[in-house]
Amino acid sequence: MSSQRLPIGRRTGQTIQFSITYVLLIAGAFIIAVPFFWMISTSLKQQMDVYIFPPQWIPSPLVWKNYQTVVTIWPFFLYAGNSAFIAISCIIGMLVSSSLAAYGFARLRAPGRDLLFLIMLATLMLPSQVTLIPIYVLFSKLSWIDSFKPLIVPAFFGGPFNIFLLRQFFLSLPFELEDAARVDGCSSLQTYYRIMLPLAMPALAVVAIFEFVFEWNDFFQPLIYINSPNKQTLALALQLFQGSDATEPQLNLLMAASFLCILPILILFTIAQKYFIQGIVFTGVKG
Repeated sequence: MSSQRLPIGRRTGQTIQFSITYVLLIAGAFIIAVPFFWMISTSLKQQMDVYIFPPQWIPSPLVWKNYQTVVTIWPFFLYAGNSAFIAISCIIGMLVSSSLAAYGFARLRAPGRDLLFLIMLATLMLPSQVTLIPIYVLFSKLSWIDSFKPLIVPAFFGGPFNIFLLRQFFLSLPFELEDAARVDGCSSLQTYYRIMLPLAMPALAVVAIFEFVFEWNDFFQPLIYINSPNKQTLALALQLFQGSDATEPQLNLLMAASFLCILPILILFTIAQKYFIQGIVFTGVKG
């Protein structure tokens, strides 16, 4: 009888464990989703209905005109174009530079390779505020202030985290692929872009998503380097959209503008979710 009760007990324990896990996940998802739904709800309200207590989660009436008003009074498409240009340029630069560096650290043998890799990882512990002043002075000497160059050019020199992520993926690939490529007469560079890059698409997708989200939401760097209103990014312009100290911001329009700002990220993650999860799994196969 004990041999028959043991599997039943294990199944019961697993059921309880799964139930607790799902309850915690649902509770966490609910807590995270509440501010998002409140933002959407507020964006569809009249200005006088924003401060009603208790809050009205389903507005009546639904004021869809708030989004039209935001696009009309606020040059949303200009700021979105600036953010998209910076994000796409940084993605291209980061993918090329980080994948090249990661391939070298993972597959090529050279004196001091591991030491250089450790030095590169050590830069992750260096706060950006420490290097802000010397980098600003450098860009000022180059007359790059109030342009997109300080936001784009550094991406073409790689990022430590992205290099580390891609290196982990390249280490998980069998070395026999390179041996076969060398037998066929391929150089290291040809092996890199003909064999390694196609296999690294999931990891490259993760890097691209990370870079897009970072650049699209970046507020600090545009605040430092951008002065002209027509060169502002969405993150920077959204802060100015809240109004000055003399004028009270219209929260319904502010929430509509905020939703328009995060909409591209939601669309991107929805489309690329499969590749994102696949890349995260593959990059953790081998340490």
